[in-house]
Amino acid sequence: QLQLVESGGGLVQPGGSLRLSCAASGRSLDDFAIAWFRQVPGKEREVVVCMSKEDGHTYYRDSVKGRFTIARDKGENTLILQGDNLEPEDTGVYYCNADRSPNNWWTFDDYDYWGQGTQVTVSS
Repeated sequence: QLQLVESGGGLVQPGGSLRLSCAASGRSLDDFAIAWFRQVPGKEREVVVCMSKEDGHTYYRDSVKGRFTIARDKGENTLILQGDNLEPEDTGVYYCNADRSPNNWWTFDDYDYWGQGTQVTVSS
């Protein structure tokens, strides 16, 4: 079993930065495709970015391209999401997800594992 625990959320002003972490235990994250999703108030969960396990290929949703970066910290078995130049529209609960081979990379429930989420609020 893989356990995931997100941290690093909080309140940040527009234009600011935030670094989210997802600590994994029970299995190595190297064995999984990984992703960050977010749930914006009043909307369904949406993928922010996903990364393959084979070659590290990444997909970013258009609204975060150039502002968000996903990375694996292999030494710590942790997934990182760096967000810069944050906008109020980035507000939401952020989840890290993992699956050995998701059927649909953009569907939250197609991942076998996810954490409890961490709240990010971008507001002045």
